[in-house]
Amino acid sequence: MKLNRSSRSFGRRAPALRGLAMWAACATFACGAAQAQTSNPDAAPEAPEADLSIKAQPSNFMTGIWARQNLLGDIGGLRPWLGKYGVTFQLTETSEYLANLRGGLNRGGTYDGLTTATVQVDTSKALGIPGGLFNISALQIHGSNLSERNLGTLNTASGIEAQDTTRLWEMWYQQSFLDKKLDVKVGQQSIDQEFIVSQYAALFVNTMFGWPALPSYDMPSGGPAYPLADLGVRVRGQIAPSLTGLIGVFDGDPLGNNPNNLSGTNFNLHNGTLVIGELQYAINQPSEGDLVSADSHALPGTYKLGFWYNSNSFADQHFDNTGLSLNNPLTTGIAAQHHGDYSIYAVADQMIWRPDPDEPRSIGVFARVMGAPGDRNPVSFSANAGIVMKAPFQGRDNDSVGLALTYIKVSNALHDLDLDYRDFNATTYGVRTQETTLEATYQYQVTPWWQVQADAQYTFNAGAGQNQNDATAPLRNTFVVGVRTNITF
Repeated sequence: MKLNRSSRSFGRRAPALRGLAMWAACATFACGAAQAQTSNPDAAPEAPEADLSIKAQPSNFMTGIWARQNLLGDIGGLRPWLGKYGVTFQLTETSEYLANLRGGLNRGGTYDGLTTATVQVDTSKALGIPGGLFNISALQIHGSNLSERNLGTLNTASGIEAQDTTRLWEMWYQQSFLDKKLDVKVGQQSIDQEFIVSQYAALFVNTMFGWPALPSYDMPSGGPAYPLADLGVRVRGQIAPSLTGLIGVFDGDPLGNNPNNLSGTNFNLHNGTLVIGELQYAINQPSEGDLVSADSHALPGTYKLGFWYNSNSFADQHFDNTGLSLNNPLTTGIAAQHHGDYSIYAVADQMIWRPDPDEPRSIGVFARVMGAPGDRNPVSFSANAGIVMKAPFQGRDNDSVGLALTYIKVSNALHDLDLDYRDFNATTYGVRTQETTLEATYQYQVTPWWQVQADAQYTFNAGAGQNQNDATAPLRNTFVVGVRTNITF
């Protein structure tokens, strides 16, 4: 189980900040310099050039507090001073309160929180090694998970839901070559930072708009995605000006030989192999250093096609090792085994409206679909799609509003297994089929370092038609409302 991230009936975690571990806090002020928060650490800009004469000096903390990029500002000159040595530090806190108003397992709300600390070192500045970047990050997860306690849905309500712990997240080194047209990353990585990513979908709170449902349920332990990471190597190369390829090879199970692995330090390479690859085609993207593309009226978009393959053995979802249904009274109870598992997927992000290229107001749409063989997987198909408007109101350039839908289809094998139980036992038994969640959200930029986000989610056919606590009593549709706040320190 993926650190009890959800109440998923398949026994796997459902997929974006909680109190900070003591050692990470020490790193904050001893060796870090902050940079703006991004969902992908790889995309974080280099620290600004600093005057070599800069030294840490005390300053008035309250000066310009509402306009600064980080709540703590430059910490009396410490951040720019460290920045000249290539060291940056990023500390963020996401807190949320979500409540279930109807249906599901129970009514009521829970608090959830996540603190993330990241230290990066630009080796060009720190060690004189051009093109190198070292990254280490930690998570402190706290609070209660609404989906596990009150919902019982497959579409987990929050992307930060996970078991309470303080853990190492990522630790890797990346080196670029050929004038940054090729780079290699080695170490412990969370692949949801680069693979199967939708830019527009990142606005939404539900987990499945981040790390999708299919790998969440089908990969061992939910795959190397938040809050887990895995040892491996990723190579990224620019094939053509608009075409980029990524390929990664990782250990096959991020929990390794330790089913708890709460510290994130159980490094091993003894659990099979996960291979994931992706082609990314970008259209109408601005050149480096430009704010808009040369043809400013052309609308940018990104299209991705990918696959993953895991070499482990996977249990059949319907039949035992003699060919009988696992719900047949005569079954051995030992599932038939399949060697390997795989999936193919596609992701599209496309801006469809921008009245003025010099203004932030725009509308973009996204879609993401993926499939996997149903005989060895609880989920054979998942998809999500939505629309996002940036700067919806005059003077609110950094706000965003969105509406999106996420869908999970239970595999036919698992569906047939439920039918067998109902037939053999002559009882009313929930037969799993599919589940759909509709989400509406508004993100309000209070200051450059503080966001507040209102959110509402309605789930149809909760639990895909089965109550995990009592399979004979179906769940009512759920309605979740809540608020999330993001602070960059």
